[in-house]
Amino acid sequence: MKANIVLASGSPRRRALLSEMGRAFTVVEPQVDESVRQGADPAAEAMRLAVDKAEEVAARVGPALIVAADTLVALGGEILGKPRDREHAAGILHRLSGTRHQVITGFCVLDTRAGRRVVDYVSTSVTMKPMSESAIREYVDSGEADGKSGAYAIQETGDRYVSRVEGSFSNVVGLPTERLAAVLAELLPGGDG
Repeated sequence: MKANIVLASGSPRRRALLSEMGRAFTVVEPQVDESVRQGADPAAEAMRLAVDKAEEVAARVGPALIVAADTLVALGGEILGKPRDREHAAGILHRLSGTRHQVITGFCVLDTRAGRRVVDYVSTSVTMKPMSESAIREYVDSGEADGKSGAYAIQETGDRYVSRVEGSFSNVVGLPTERLAAVLAELLPGGDG
């Protein structure tokens, strides 16, 4: 039986990454509160949010293989989150400037047909170059920081401020395709989907 893969995400970056994996899928945007709990473990929080998204979408679709993810940026174990506004984005970038931080994507693959669920996370270390006040202001004013965890998008022009990526690049974009491909291959033997 061919699997109906549902991507539980409104992110155009996640859609592009899943498409690049050669998987056919539909998109259903989850309707969940994505607020992070301050003081929570970043990996546990990313996985919790991914599970919330998968379960919320599962309640609205028929039998399917649901893929959900949540990406967080953590500095010294503290979740920085998405900027509330452009002033907050500038503050986040000031904190990340010249540092090594973690980009953590929690994901959940929920197979409602078989009652199986895989929950995991991937962490990538990213080192940012020192950013001047004018560079931060220019980046924030461009709008690229809006709605992005850690207030930057590596796949757009934010990569000019990154000096090193240790681990999965696609994870930093928003979906750890290497790990997800292995999970989908396990859940979809014979190449279904």
